[in-house]
Amino acid sequence: MSVQEQTEPGGWRVFHGTGTAPDTPPALHEAPPWRRFGGGPALPVSPADPETARRRLGPGDITLRLRDEDVDIVNAALLLRRPLLITGPPGVGKSTLAHLISRELGLGRVLEWSVVSRTALRDGLYTPDAMGRAQAIAAWRASLGRTAAPEAEGADPVDTPDAAVNRAPLPNSRQQPPVIGDFITLGPLGTALLPYDRPRVLLVDELDKSDIDLPNDLLHVLENGSYEVPELVRDAAGTARVRTDDPGERVEIRGGRVECREFPVVVITSNGEREFPAAFRRRCLPLEMRTPTKEQLLAMVEGHLGIRPPGTESLVDEFVQRVQSGGTHSLDQLLNAVQMTTAGGFQADGDGRTLVEMLLRDLAKGR
Repeated sequence: MSVQEQTEPGGWRVFHGTGTAPDTPPALHEAPPWRRFGGGPALPVSPADPETARRRLGPGDITLRLRDEDVDIVNAALLLRRPLLITGPPGVGKSTLAHLISRELGLGRVLEWSVVSRTALRDGLYTPDAMGRAQAIAAWRASLGRTAAPEAEGADPVDTPDAAVNRAPLPNSRQQPPVIGDFITLGPLGTALLPYDRPRVLLVDELDKSDIDLPNDLLHVLENGSYEVPELVRDAAGTARVRTDDPGERVEIRGGRVECREFPVVVITSNGEREFPAAFRRRCLPLEMRTPTKEQLLAMVEGHLGIRPPGTESLVDEFVQRVQSGGTHSLDQLLNAVQMTTAGGFQADGDGRTLVEMLLRDLAKGR
């Protein structure tokens, strides 16, 4: 099948790598029978975050910089509802791809989960504020003591936080007991698995930095598209409104269980610091990103800066030469060097050469 056949209306490609925001978000393929989930009621996707997208992608439309085979892998992940496992050297745009997908498909704000060595699965799903809840219960109990009518002599006092919460407030006490939902905040992964009517984009950044158990812990969630919040499962109320990773938004959870309606677009990045278990890799589609070509780098510079300043081509040539010689370099370094040539009449030759050398230094050398 030719590229033209793949990209024409009715073709199997819905993502083309242009990064152009659509007037109307394109319809996605129906999920395979084994990747359909029954979460509900359906929620609308949160609005996009244009400022973050502008920082990541630049102010204008992004010229195609992905290989055809890379675009095919992304579309396969979208069709099969499987996570993308993106590898490649630092600074080649692995995390940027999540924002590119979100903007082109109109999938709203990207949910970002940055992983470190101490990160556990629950950090991505939800965070309970136990201390805040204890303080709220203590304050509520104190207010009861100030506003309640005097109890009959010999009555049992309110002796524990749980007893205070479970006991109905006295008739002349207007303050209601704190509800547990106010002290639960869903993380990026937990928010992505809410029953949205269109998939959210979840960026799991640098998973290779995690504890050795985290990839295995992710298997159940990625396979089943659901999870439980034990604190809400035990809550007698049955339903709770909790905060999400989207600023200012709350959702209702019933029975303490969350199940997605559309499996999120999961973009997992790795710098290759270690291998992942075979069971984890089996559930992902691998995509290896390479250093962009000279033409792609020039287009990316123009996309971010809006212009091609004098001397850009020579800086790009030098950047490509340094990368091809085996050095470790990031696109940020090139953008910084080009930006310097447009600020305050800075000259990249003569005495300014020292600063350019510093900006384009080999990151693998540690200084």
